[in-house]
Amino acid sequence: MYERIKKEYPYLYETHLHTSEGSACGRSTGGEMAKACKEYGYAGIFVTDHNWGGNTAVDERLPWDEWVHEFCKGYESARAEGERIGLDVFFGYEAGFGGTEFLIYGVDKAWMLAHPAIRNADIQEQYELVHAGGGMVIHAHPYREENYIPRIRLFPEWVDGVEGVNAMHSNSRSLYHNAPAYDVKAVAYAQEHRLPITAGSDIHRAALLGGGVAFRRKLKSPADYIRAILTGEDYVLTNGEYWYQKDGKCLAAE
Repeated sequence: MYERIKKEYPYLYETHLHTSEGSACGRSTGGEMAKACKEYGYAGIFVTDHNWGGNTAVDERLPWDEWVHEFCKGYESARAEGERIGLDVFFGYEAGFGGTEFLIYGVDKAWMLAHPAIRNADIQEQYELVHAGGGMVIHAHPYREENYIPRIRLFPEWVDGVEGVNAMHSNSRSLYHNAPAYDVKAVAYAQEHRLPITAGSDIHRAALLGGGVAFRRKLKSPADYIRAILTGEDYVLTNGEYWYQKDGKCLAAE
């Protein structure tokens, strides 16, 4: 079963990845992450470093333009290495609101520079601004319990989907946040509200877990990824050990 899934869905994308340039919790540079992902077999990655509301590595006192330029260095490092080795590298970021976090896709550096209002946006305003820019908002690990998360908060009306499979929670090699029940709850939440489910590793170092979303075809761009998720295109999810249908039902183990 595992080999058949890999053959039918050969294009695997890491959708939740941090770098040491952009995230204070990152342990490998963007270039190192890109190289490791290429060697693992990913077709592409989304760099999703922590923004000003989370564990960012960039001085929040900087003027907006300077902050954005510094923040994007992890992505730019990964993209440069990706171009060298043949790995697609896409831009994203992880937005934090007092411990509640969202993965943002479909906007870019130019958009951020042109929209300084995003820095002070609340969760509803974030959704509206990102949507106006053609982007997508995914609730990251909605049921994770940690000291930095004061309480579980859900916003089904202000997200486009739910990260239902987070390899940090359910991969046996994970060193942090390891609690598969978080994913079980996230999948049930997404199903209750009929929201698309995504998967990612939430990886911070070049020792990969192998999570992500796999497609039958190669993605062209972040906008292509958004269309695939929101229109219900055929894809599967993985935490690097188990494979799941896009509704979260387990298919097979490696």
